Amino acid sequence: MPTLLAFDTSTEACSCAVLFGGRLEERFELIPRQHTQLLLPMIHGMLSELGLRFTDLDAVAFGKGPGSFTGLRIAAGVAQGIAFAADLPVIGVSTLAALAVEAAESEKAALVFSCLDARIDEIYSGWYQVRDGMPLLLGQEQLCRPELLSSDVPKAEGPILAAGNGLQFQARLPSSVHTSFENSLPLLLPRSRYIARIASQMWQRNETMAPESIEPVYLRDKVTQSQRQ
Repeated sequence: MPTLLAFDTSTEACSCAVLFGGRLEERFELIPRQHTQLLLPMIHGMLSELGLRFTDLDAVAFGKGPGSFTGLRIAAGVAQGIAFAADLPVIGVSTLAALAVEAAESEKAALVFSCLDARIDEIYSGWYQVRDGMPLLLGQEQLCRPELLSSDVPKAEGPILAAGNGLQFQARLPSSVHTSFENSLPLLLPRSRYIARIASQMWQRNETMAPESIEPVYLRDKVTQSQRQ
């Protein structure tokens, strides 16, 4: 099992986790608009407590989005800086996938609808199956107004669970979607412990990238294009 550092700043939450020796340690705080000040001290504090240095890591994982533009840039920049300094590969993990794994651990579900608030009256969403703690995306992650989401619900042989702060718009989702939910967990936010778990499997499959290849997932074409200019 690899030794990984994982962190996420895609929402109002800021968290970091370290996976090593079969242990998984995490710090998590709700601290809107203070990620820049908190993330690095949180990372350094956790590594120091565990007696680890950046050079002891096998890889750095981060929540690649979708999520807050500023938060994604912060996480990508920190991941890139650590990876360059310690000569490490990077693993970008979907925040919606991490949310799905968290939801499936909270309640038994055959299918999870991950949904995050994208601001300006839109949501990020994706349908996931979670098998043996790993997420499988059905279709693609998307960004749209709640009422414009496709009314098609993937087939599921068991309960359908919805999770994420985008569920504040649940009543505006197509009726076939929101009536399919067995239960909903609107208070869940992506956490680094689940990013670390997914990243561990990705590392074993050699699904890593060089730090210069990091690219957050914004899902907004105009933002992605502006970042490349």
